[in-house]
Amino acid sequence: MQPRRRLRSRIIISYALLGFGLSALFAVAAMYVRAKVEDQLVVASLQHDVDQAVEHVHEDPGQPASSELIQAWMWSDRTVYKAPLGWQQLGSGVYNITETGPDGQTHHYKLAVRRKYGLVGFVRYDISREQLGRRQLLTGLVAAVVVFGLLSLLFGIYLSGRVMKPVTELAQRLRALRRGGGKLEPLAPYFAEDEVGELAAALDDYAQRQSALIERDREFNADVSHELRTPLAVIATTTELLLDNPDLSDKIKTRLKRIERAVRQSTELTQALLLLSRAERSGPVDGESTDVAKIAAEVIDTNLQHLGSKPVTMRLEVEHPCEVEAPSSVVAVALGNLVGNACKYTLEGEVVVRVQHCRVLVEDTGPGIKAEDADRLFERGVRGEGQTVKGAGLGLAIVRRLCELYGWRVSLAPRAERGAVATLDFQTSGGGRRDAEGV
Repeated sequence: MQPRRRLRSRIIISYALLGFGLSALFAVAAMYVRAKVEDQLVVASLQHDVDQAVEHVHEDPGQPASSELIQAWMWSDRTVYKAPLGWQQLGSGVYNITETGPDGQTHHYKLAVRRKYGLVGFVRYDISREQLGRRQLLTGLVAAVVVFGLLSLLFGIYLSGRVMKPVTELAQRLRALRRGGGKLEPLAPYFAEDEVGELAAALDDYAQRQSALIERDREFNADVSHELRTPLAVIATTTELLLDNPDLSDKIKTRLKRIERAVRQSTELTQALLLLSRAERSGPVDGESTDVAKIAAEVIDTNLQHLGSKPVTMRLEVEHPCEVEAPSSVVAVALGNLVGNACKYTLEGEVVVRVQHCRVLVEDTGPGIKAEDADRLFERGVRGEGQTVKGAGLGLAIVRRLCELYGWRVSLAPRAERGAVATLDFQTSGGGRRDAEGV
């Protein structure tokens, strides 16, 4: 990397040069416009004055040459009545007056009056052309401001492009890395040893640490997948072989079936969690069709064993058949958590699972929830207030993550009578579900 001036220094120097340059240009332009206007004013005034003097002498050769630009009169205190009526009461000083000139046009004058030694002197100076000059000067300055404003805009665009070029290049390289499928390439060698270079080096360090973390996470997922699936498969196979033994008592068969259901549930949960962990980086994996009603029946059968002696009944109502393009393990985990949550908090009454068009409703007759707490219950570690049921508060959070992954929607709301209703909506913008009748 080649050493360069720091970004802050470049910005300071650029704006200092911009301010100095524009100030200098404006000063030069103002002096030029002022000199030009004054020169035009003097030339025009003198030319007009000499023209009128020549015309007067030509018309009356006996009269001496006179000036209309500056005219003077002198009267005594006794003869001041010959002066214009508006002048007679004026004291010593300079006054602004407006009068109609010989040409029939209105003129603006400066009138100087002096009363001394019994004499009254008047000197009148025509300032009409000076006012015209001021207007021309104002027009010139406005034009200069507009021109310099445009110049400053263009110069600012040029300077900002030069100053921000390293930042823009860094952003482009970061976008290219994202489009490149995660292949990391050091950024720091492409930038100078300034603030942008320091930022690039910090991003390189952060990317390396994140890559190491992701790699460890992937290795952990692979280890978990292998270490958990193997013993679960062994348990499932052993249980299946034991159930084929005709000499087993009904009590032992019942327990083996419970083990079989627990193994299936653990396998589904492991697959869903591993899929969720991988899909957070590579996107959802679909293409597998699952019968929602069948999964709901299995979930109800599993949770019936967990009710124990509680006076709670469970029933399934299939109002409309529905299939979902997702692994059965994902649907089973999502429904299992919703139904299990309803069974935990329902001390008596019933839990009803309704399979409708594109969605499933889980209704219970438990203590219910507050409407304002409904969305917060899907956060990790959050449980309903005033509840004594044990749990880590992770079930609904897992359901929310699975729904975000597949584009589904899940919600909780209090029932009108008593309890709560959970809604799992499989409707997605990408057509990720289909009902069994092809609707």
